[in-house]
Amino acid sequence: MKESVLHYVWQQKLFAAIELKTTDGESLEIINPGKPNTDAGPDFFNAQIRINGTLWAGNIEIHYNAGDWYRHGHDNDKAYDNIILHVVKNADAEVFRFNGQKIPQLELKYPERIDELYSQLIKDQKWVPCADKIAGVPAIFIQNWKTALLTERLSQKMESIQSLLAENMHHWEESFYVVLARSFGFGTNSQAFERLARSLQISVLARHKNDLFQIESLLFGQAGLLHHDAADEYMLALSKEYQFLKEKYALIPMDAAQWKLLRLRPDNFPHVRIAQFAALIHSSVKLFSKIIENPEPDYLRRLFVVEPSAYWKTHYLFGHSSPEKPKQLGRSSVNSIIVNTVVPFLFCYADSKNVQLLKDKAVYILEHIPAEQNSVVKGWEALGVKSTSAFDTQALLQLKKKYCDEKKCLRCRIGHKVLTKDIV
Repeated sequence: MKESVLHYVWQQKLFAAIELKTTDGESLEIINPGKPNTDAGPDFFNAQIRINGTLWAGNIEIHYNAGDWYRHGHDNDKAYDNIILHVVKNADAEVFRFNGQKIPQLELKYPERIDELYSQLIKDQKWVPCADKIAGVPAIFIQNWKTALLTERLSQKMESIQSLLAENMHHWEESFYVVLARSFGFGTNSQAFERLARSLQISVLARHKNDLFQIESLLFGQAGLLHHDAADEYMLALSKEYQFLKEKYALIPMDAAQWKLLRLRPDNFPHVRIAQFAALIHSSVKLFSKIIENPEPDYLRRLFVVEPSAYWKTHYLFGHSSPEKPKQLGRSSVNSIIVNTVVPFLFCYADSKNVQLLKDKAVYILEHIPAEQNSVVKGWEALGVKSTSAFDTQALLQLKKKYCDEKKCLRCRIGHKVLTKDIV
């Protein structure tokens, strides 16, 4: 913990920078503290300092005690020969490079209040570390931080999409189909839906795009939900059709045990979701291309409003009839798919093609979708941090998961504001 605070103080220049001296009494000026290094090696790269009027460029290493230089083995590591300054809290030893040259050291002096506040933040068992202090942070400041958090969240999602694209030879429609299928699992059955999509290429479904019955037979059959001892005539017909298509395409179905029904509302049963997914594929050829051509929120919502086959109006499961009810995706479900699948894919595509206008459109879509409702969003609202759109809620999900839960207050702008109150 102590060393991480030193990193933070050094990067943010929260120390007294006037009339600095090295431990040997030489005048010291910090021109550039350098760029933080998150990998192995020196802590800060490409720093610039001036010692007794001489300009030095190189790397910075930070330790709480100077003797940690030896405990970490840096004296025997040539990778640390370009260290131009050793920054420490306690200069309890002199340090030398591998070649025997002495390294200048700076004992970092900064307000003790930073240590006290940080200790309090990470020790308190609150929902978020700054729960009792965030009310003092200006709303406009938090909103600006949300913008950066959203970009960070989309960039992280982009990494997983890029990995999937590499698997699929950069086939955008196929990759979108896999992630879209996962989103139809709505958490509980997400993994099963992804396995289903990976077992049945979109190119196979595209050959039957004009026949909803055949699309259903392929999806339900691959899902392992069709059996020889059919529960009713419709299931029997699907099963017979699937047996033919299974042989034609040499398909290997999933184990039906991968699907979960326990504690699910009937509208969320995998059978209903698969039927909805089949209807979407039937109604939308080259779906991702359509999204790119017209990435408007209202149009996107209409794309996902599809009606499954007539059988599902009176069924949630095969062989069990129920009162007639439309089985279209609800508005909140459609919004969830747009937020968690469409927007990240659009952002990734725009980045790959270097089309800033399309990137901006991805953010615009989030601004025009209502705020999500979940425990994290409600937690922020209880602290006075309001959300008016999915832009806000996605940013706050990122903040909670990647900063608050991991207690990375030193990397958080709100944490910085709390720690430096009345200092800067």
